[in-house]
Amino acid sequence: MHLFVNDIPIRIWAPEEKPEEGSFNTEINANREPITKAKLLHHVYVRQASLVHLNDILDHVNSKVPLNLLSLDVSVMDYEAVKNFLREKYKIVKAAGGLIKKKDRYLMIYRMKKWDLPKGKKESGEKYRQTAEREVEEECNIDVKVGKKICTTWHTYTMNRSSMLKKTRWYLMDLVDDSKMKPSLEEDIEELRWMTQKEMYHALENSYKSVRFVLQEYYKMTEKADLR
Repeated sequence: MHLFVNDIPIRIWAPEEKPEEGSFNTEINANREPITKAKLLHHVYVRQASLVHLNDILDHVNSKVPLNLLSLDVSVMDYEAVKNFLREKYKIVKAAGGLIKKKDRYLMIYRMKKWDLPKGKKESGEKYRQTAEREVEEECNIDVKVGKKICTTWHTYTMNRSSMLKKTRWYLMDLVDDSKMKPSLEEDIEELRWMTQKEMYHALENSYKSVRFVLQEYYKMTEKADLR
């Protein structure tokens, strides 16, 4: 599970899984030592975490006091119980969005002073693919064809003092028609821009870690396709 709290990427692993060697600088055994904010520095791997440990970790990361934490990997003792735990801790919001391709360029939106990808909340009765297509067309006024699923992200935020957790499914999309393309001002979108891969790389400097993750997963998909 790929979770983003305060824009910090948190990867939750099943008990038999672990991150690659070299991807973290600090390892913490949750059963042998306390997990404090001071230990959450740069790239951290926490293993043998219970749901109580996970709750403490999320509260630490969600603090208003900034942490010098760049990434966090957590191996939990009961992976199946994690989703139930998250449903109790947060109100779950379902959403979908897309990475739209036009030859060698990709569409990014400028919203809330950040470069982002179009997405939106799932309506009752909709399938995720339908949500993704509708939201992209509403936010950008373009026609698209939904393709393969890229990945799923989870990120937390606060609304009306309630803790929310948004589950977003991301899809690759092909452009059908952008002749009437314009940003949806009602959705606080200021600009739409087709970008090359190099331009997107620079845009990510003023974006979200979750968007960076979606693009990384997309590039992994294309690399695997090239090897076939």
